[in-house]
Amino acid sequence: MRVSAALCLMAAMLVVASPARADTGAQPYASSWHPATILGWTASADPDARFNRSRVPLQPRRSDPALKANANARAGEGRIASLVSFAPTSNNPSQGSLDSSYYAFGHWQYIDSLVFWGGSASEGLILAPNAPVIDAAHRNGVKVYGTVFFPPTAYGGQYQWVRDFLVKQGSAYPVADKLAEVAKHYGFEGWFINQETAGGSAADATEMRSLITYLRGKGVEVMWYDAMTESGPVSWQDQLNSANDAFFAASNSMFVDFGWTASGLSSSRTNARALGRSEFDLYSGIDTEAGGYNTGVSWSAIFPDGAPHVTSLGLYRPEWTWKSSSGRADSYTRESRYWVGANGDPSNTATGSAWKGLAHYIAESTPITSKPFVTSFNAGHGDFHNSAGTRTRTGGWNNLSLQDVPPTYRWIATGVTPSIDFGDAYEGGSSLRLTGSAGSVRLYQTHLPVTADTKLSAVIKGSGSLQARLSFTDGSSATITLGAPSGGGWERRTIDLAPHAGKTVAQLGLQTTGTVDLRVGQLALYDGTVDVPAAPTALTVLGSTDVSATSKSLRMGWSAGGAARHHELYRRNPDGTRTFLGATPNDAFFVPRLDRVGTETSTVIEVEAVSAEFGRSSAATATVTWAGGPSENNLALNRPATASGQCNTGEGPAKAVNGSVNGGNTDKWCTLTSAKWMEVDLGSARPITRFVVKHAQAGGESPAWNTRDFTIQVRSATSDAWSTAVTVTGNSAATTTHPVSATARYVRLAITSPGSDSAARIYELEAWGQ
Repeated sequence: MRVSAALCLMAAMLVVASPARADTGAQPYASSWHPATILGWTASADPDARFNRSRVPLQPRRSDPALKANANARAGEGRIASLVSFAPTSNNPSQGSLDSSYYAFGHWQYIDSLVFWGGSASEGLILAPNAPVIDAAHRNGVKVYGTVFFPPTAYGGQYQWVRDFLVKQGSAYPVADKLAEVAKHYGFEGWFINQETAGGSAADATEMRSLITYLRGKGVEVMWYDAMTESGPVSWQDQLNSANDAFFAASNSMFVDFGWTASGLSSSRTNARALGRSEFDLYSGIDTEAGGYNTGVSWSAIFPDGAPHVTSLGLYRPEWTWKSSSGRADSYTRESRYWVGANGDPSNTATGSAWKGLAHYIAESTPITSKPFVTSFNAGHGDFHNSAGTRTRTGGWNNLSLQDVPPTYRWIATGVTPSIDFGDAYEGGSSLRLTGSAGSVRLYQTHLPVTADTKLSAVIKGSGSLQARLSFTDGSSATITLGAPSGGGWERRTIDLAPHAGKTVAQLGLQTTGTVDLRVGQLALYDGTVDVPAAPTALTVLGSTDVSATSKSLRMGWSAGGAARHHELYRRNPDGTRTFLGATPNDAFFVPRLDRVGTETSTVIEVEAVSAEFGRSSAATATVTWAGGPSENNLALNRPATASGQCNTGEGPAKAVNGSVNGGNTDKWCTLTSAKWMEVDLGSARPITRFVVKHAQAGGESPAWNTRDFTIQVRSATSDAWSTAVTVTGNSAATTTHPVSATARYVRLAITSPGSDSAARIYELEAWGQ
């Protein structure tokens, strides 16, 4: 970009990410190359390629002029392309990171395409977008482009790179073939090509256009940047004219540099039409990297009030809203000001400022055109993670792959104040909060047909009464009572919409009654019952790297069992709870940090599939072992044991600590006493990490005889009171494992309900620790 501070910064970046080896668990990054190095790329040989794939297809979307928020906005005319640098070229993590501070863009309804901006002389000229950005954009119906950036000579550009790019073999362009291969494998639409390196000739310019035509012939879109001219040199035209119109004709669209004028854009429109092209394939650029919404823009030259748009709009570096902020709240305030104006209301952009917000000009689009539609108002980052209302992780994170479709109208409200709240969540790290008095909030534009089995579901908590408001395409509407939460935790309300079958929901909103402080953790429209997806299989540790003596990073892979919105990964903790490690629509995930808990010698990793309705499958599991730490032993093995009694002479408690279950039906402790218990003396107080109990079936007897209800108690001295470490009810398994964190000398197994008959049968009681 001409005279851009960003260019200077990118050219100065000297740190290049080291490629990860296939046998390690190192952090994968978005891919970047020089023209010569991309020729050696293949998905099968690149260990990061699997982690950079998007699995979310580009969603169709629509924009109904009758439902637009702002009277001045126009639908079906000018579009917006957003050029965003999410991170330095060589430092874009493939699947999010453990940091809540991130540009979690949330106004997709106003843009048509996103360019994953980057590239520098030192790090690589060609930058492919990472999976989270593609996933989030596609979920909102927005196309994504990677970047091909040839920098000016002053910033490290070498014209040899352009020549490498244009190499032709027969009728093929090898670099273009690789660009198409990368786009297809990673799942994005095309490339933004910005050639600003001096030294070109007319022949080079002709070859560049031929390469673009060749690339488009492979189904890849191209947005061309107004820099290199048809005669070869770099000369920004700031309009469409005879010096660059051949590039425009070869490309899907063109980004017009920042120096445009009203007369130049007017003539650009005329020239585009003369070529048989839409003027809206021209994106007139504005540079907001330094000034954000304080940038001076001749808006009437692009989007004149009350008249058709002249061209589309290209936004350079709108992430200023995040980079210039003092924190998340300030970032969200700036983001609102940038996109919907000073009043934070897309329907009311009246202001004395020249920057009215993009909602003043562009009518909203919606990807919500089919069911199921489910939102948990997950913004794609947060300070914790909840799963079905349960806290499963504490600590910051970001991952746009998990972001829900944001509200279309942010915010059109009366009487009540809506906000994305990061203090609580049902799924993810945020929810919708409504505070104030009786009022309403218009949330989503949709196009959702209602059938006889369509349901509306909401998960709510807090105080106050809530209703859902549905507007239909036939002009009618319906108010659905959701009621008031009881004041406890999250509560689900599911309403049958069969009375409205045959209609199509055009807008979805909420209404409040009285004083409210409500959180909406989920809002959904779906047909039938909640789908439960098939479970994934073959969960495998693809590689691991020791971060410290007690921490690893992991690369995990699995086979998807079927269609799923995403897959969630957890670690099983010693106390039986689970900690969220991350999630992805993909079939592979990088776990940046797995911490060892206490002296555990292994950790079980679980992955489960989550459907579009948020039904969850059973989990596939894999085990990660910890090396170099203290060894774990069965402390109860062959230790003195006593019991309440025994069925036969050869079935005393010693048989339950002999380390064997293979000695036949008498290789067990058995008792018929009314109070059924056995105790083991470990010899001294020892740290214990888990208990394992092997019941009747483990020794070859009937599963019906497996112990049903029992407790395990511990104490360090006979003078101490027993402390209950494990409580189990309703067991049917042959072997049960019970992670604990305890120190004890004496262990007592007390059985309150044996199997289907009156005898307790324990083939082994193990106490693992040090």
